[in-house]
Amino acid sequence: MPLRLLCVIAHPDDECFGFGGALALAAERGIETTIICLTEGTAGSYRGTASTPAELGQLRRAEFAASCDILRVHHHEFLNDPDLYHDGQLEFANLSEMVGKLVHRIRQLRPHVIITFSGDGALNTHADHTVVSAATTAAFHWSGSPKRYPTLGDLYQPQRLYYLTANFFLPDRLRPIPAPWTLTLDIRSVFDRKQDAFRAHTTQAPLMEQTRPIFEKYGQEERYALAAAIVPQPATQSTDMFEAIAE
Repeated sequence: MPLRLLCVIAHPDDECFGFGGALALAAERGIETTIICLTEGTAGSYRGTASTPAELGQLRRAEFAASCDILRVHHHEFLNDPDLYHDGQLEFANLSEMVGKLVHRIRQLRPHVIITFSGDGALNTHADHTVVSAATTAAFHWSGSPKRYPTLGDLYQPQRLYYLTANFFLPDRLRPIPAPWTLTLDIRSVFDRKQDAFRAHTTQAPLMEQTRPIFEKYGQEERYALAAAIVPQPATQSTDMFEAIAE
């Protein structure tokens, strides 16, 4: 059976903007990758040709699918589809219900490693990112607990949880409080693919143009913090999130 990686995000384009290098590298290694997205991203400033939220939702779904194809993601989905969570409103959602849905999917997908945002909300300090971090963290720990959601599938415990972090800030934005990294991925070999995946989000073209200088300077690496592991260990620097993972 192949190794499995699960990425949990808030909006279409998070998968490539933040995690594209890790996903593309994993696919190249034959690791089975899945992305779970919680919203359609219909509250953003950039709307492309859409005149209504419904139209924008359909555009962003198609862009998400195209981006995942470029990154060679095996499976992507929206949590709780079609009754999706609302973009920009995750902080007001029922967290216990959200965690339960993620626990259920983790028990079904059985990933070895999970990646998501840090609690700072990532480079743009987005509240939706912080909520996704909290929900995914709880789901990571509770998917293997007999005390939590006992009716939602067979227990399964992933081996590692990583948070996306960074060694730089975006100009003219509120600065996050990033987690110290323990993992640095050299993504030069898949950098163009990550950029191509971002270009698939045509409604977000202005954002890509704004961030181009940042990614030209810092985009050859992605940094992650090891947030939890089933084997007690010191915090050390690594270059492989699947190092010593048991299948």
